[in-house]
Amino acid sequence: RLPGNGDAIEVHGKVSLYEPRGDVQLYVNEIKLAGAGVLWQEFERLRTRLDAEGLFAPEHKRALPQFPQTIGVVTSREGAVFHDIYNVLRRRYPLVEILLAPTLVQGANAAPMIAGAIQTINQFNIDVLIVARGGGSIEDLWAFNEEIVARAIYDSRVPVISAIGHETDFTIADFVADVRAPTPSAAAELVVPDARELRASVRAGARQLAQLISDKISDARVTLSRQMYALE
Repeated sequence: RLPGNGDAIEVHGKVSLYEPRGDVQLYVNEIKLAGAGVLWQEFERLRTRLDAEGLFAPEHKRALPQFPQTIGVVTSREGAVFHDIYNVLRRRYPLVEILLAPTLVQGANAAPMIAGAIQTINQFNIDVLIVARGGGSIEDLWAFNEEIVARAIYDSRVPVISAIGHETDFTIADFVADVRAPTPSAAAELVVPDARELRASVRAGARQLAQLISDKISDARVTLSRQMYALE
């Protein structure tokens, strides 16, 4: 395709000078994208290939458990992401156990480490897995566009929530995951129920049950009274 405004490109050709007017002309015989443009091309190639293999198919998407006991988290030990997830989980559902598999989330060695962390944490007794990192450029998030990470997510024995970057960021990991969350904090909101809502629901159920029992007892008393009166 022709380059668009803002694209970084590399061109090959020759320069000529028209001396009478001092005009310089550039004759280009090859144009290719550079920088982020190359990454986007690679992103589209991998996305198309994995889609054709069925890694994004809706029938492979699994539902999240309603009441998870143990949640795995794959992210960096440093930074705010894990702390945000941890705090939201503790606030919403203090009963849950949280297991962290720390990994690099950026750089040349990040992709195999992320894939390894996913495979390792799957050996523990977790019910669901969050794979997360904070926002950044396409270069910063690139580890989550690597095929090795996509296949590790696909092979996970438990459902996976991807929470990579900000709401407008999309990675290959998002397409493979069972659920995509717009942010790491949103992933924590999605994966557990709100204990306050559960308590309110239990209290409402208890009131309904008490009323039902009271009504049954009242009905039984009326019936008993009628039967005793009939026997007199």
